[in-house]
Amino acid sequence: MSGPHDLPAIVQRAFDLSRRSGFVSFCRNETGRLLASLAASRQGTLAEIGTGTGVGAAWLRSGLAPGAHLVTAELDARLADTAAGVFAGDPQVEVLAADWQSLVERGPFSLLFCDSSLAEASNPATLAELVEPGGVVVVDDFVATTTWPPLVDGRVDTLRQAWLTHPDFVASQVLVTEDAAVVIASRR
Repeated sequence: MSGPHDLPAIVQRAFDLSRRSGFVSFCRNETGRLLASLAASRQGTLAEIGTGTGVGAAWLRSGLAPGAHLVTAELDARLADTAAGVFAGDPQVEVLAADWQSLVERGPFSLLFCDSSLAEASNPATLAELVEPGGVVVVDDFVATTTWPPLVDGRVDTLRQAWLTHPDFVASQVLVTEDAAVVIASRR
């Protein structure tokens, strides 16, 4: 019998391959469950910038609707190869060993997931054209804060502030744990 904390099989596979490869940087399970929920509500093509070894993509895949497609780009060819192994034989997932800009020609996307540490790639002005009207962007790995403007270590978090105020998006910060947040932005 499975419990509420069990991982979807594809996510467990991604974790196992990630650990074997020595890669330890991946999205939290709380963020992953949010991604799966959002993916379940989307049609068309979803995308991820910065695949790593595929844990975030696995969470997206676990919620992916029938007929939807996920394309994910990872600059590090070794990591992309590991992630491709997670999805071997899955026609709904494509892993690219490429820069995030390779996704430009494949958009617009109904959902786009990226990490806030990818400064150029996670800029709202940059991503606005990659997302279809009504599409959703999820930006991960923000430190939790409830101040306005958003402060981290006494300084304004300008990237988070840009997402929360950008005219092309309606956005909100969501705390996924006591110390971590994501920004969810819907394209106008």
